[in-house]
Amino acid sequence: MTTPTKDVVDLILNDHREVERLFEELRSKPATRANNLPVLISLLTAHSRAEEAEVYPVAASEAGAAHDVEHSQEEHIEADQLLARLAETNPSSPEFDTVLQEVVDAITHHVEEEEAKVLPAIRSNLPDSRRAELGEAFLVSRQGHLGEMPGDIRKSELDQQAANAGMPGASSMSKEQTKSALQEKVQQSEEQ
Repeated sequence: MTTPTKDVVDLILNDHREVERLFEELRSKPATRANNLPVLISLLTAHSRAEEAEVYPVAASEAGAAHDVEHSQEEHIEADQLLARLAETNPSSPEFDTVLQEVVDAITHHVEEEEAKVLPAIRSNLPDSRRAELGEAFLVSRQGHLGEMPGDIRKSELDQQAANAGMPGASSMSKEQTKSALQEKVQQSEEQ
């Protein structure tokens, strides 16, 4: 019997494939939406928080992917906003398909970029032992966030998002100020 992989890149890729599977279920089987929607939102939230806490800081400092991490963090913030909107949309309403498609488009774009830039940097610039160590930390963090929704975010997690997004000074701001500043940074990036 083989031991399951703990390589952080493989773990992240596995989550990406599961999200794609859930997207397909939500699109093709409307009757499963009430059950699958909380699973999707919880998985994406836990996955994002674990990447932000454990993977992105290392990818930026040790794997030479600081610019790509900053962009990925901004996409996480945007995804949180879209997921919150999806969570508030009645799965049987006509607008659900439109909101779901916005989420699918944003997440698919993020996954493609992360798999083309951040994950290859981690795979090529970190030794196997470091990737396994990161994998273990990612799993522990992800497990601790399962069941959370996008709005369930602590001030310390917002501070980490700000650091990942290259936004200094967040630790001296209130939680609401940090959240606002991050959203403003995402908006400015989208406009550029």
